[in-house]
Amino acid sequence: QVQLVESGGGLVQPGGSLRLSCVASGFAFSSYYMTWVRQAPGKGPEWVAFIGPGARGQYIESAKGRFSISRDDAENTLILQMNSLKPEDTALYYCARGRGSSVLSGSALRGPGTQVTVSS
Repeated sequence: QVQLVESGGGLVQPGGSLRLSCVASGFAFSSYYMTWVRQAPGKGPEWVAFIGPGARGQYIESAKGRFSISRDDAENTLILQMNSLKPEDTALYYCARGRGSSVLSGSALRGPGTQVTVSS
């Protein structure tokens, strides 16, 4: 079955950290760009970071220096390490296969997401 399943979200205080995971199955994970996307209540989806096969991660400006994307192709797993979290990082985070317009339009394969809430 082709699917993506995220985990690792939760409630954290400002300045805290979370590590999100996305496990892929049913397709050749190592061959694809993968993107972390977030969507806050009442807002459209926003790509946070993406990483290609054998490539370095790319980040939205607000995530640079705080977030780190990585992948373990042996385990078909995508990781997003989030440090120095801010209330404005609160959103549903999901991973998607690919990058760019297909990811934001909703046409790409995506997981159900994991909720991240940053609040004191």
